[in-house]
Amino acid sequence: MSEHHMNAAQRQYTRRFIPLMLGYVALLLASQHLITAWHPTGPLLVTLAMLPAIPLVATMIVFGRYLTEETDEFIRHRHVVAMLWALGALLAVATIWGFLQSADVAGTPPLYLAYPFWCVLYALAQGGQSVADRLAVRV
Repeated sequence: MSEHHMNAAQRQYTRRFIPLMLGYVALLLASQHLITAWHPTGPLLVTLAMLPAIPLVATMIVFGRYLTEETDEFIRHRHVVAMLWALGALLAVATIWGFLQSADVAGTPPLYLAYPFWCVLYALAQGGQSVADRLAVRV
């Protein structure tokens, strides 16, 4: 969607989200490089390891702000429904995975993948809504 087709809340969301994602990439690359090059320990290692999480957590806040700033109730409702589908799917996968781990059938995935996985599920849920809309129009 081009920026001129977005409402004010969507434009503000985009202006907040993109710099955070660029910051995430920069901090991820920098922290990984510094950890590899310096082999830090203690508080410095903890700090460097946590740095990439800061902009990701900020994007979660940006999602919440978008929902409060979106004045179109239909659009807001669609986002909330997609977010709930994504959350439900993530919780279902985590629950099933936990039982597989209990039976020593599955290993432990990195926990930092939970949020990106939720984002993918959120996008899929939005796509599912669009497909359902198109199918409903044909009926």
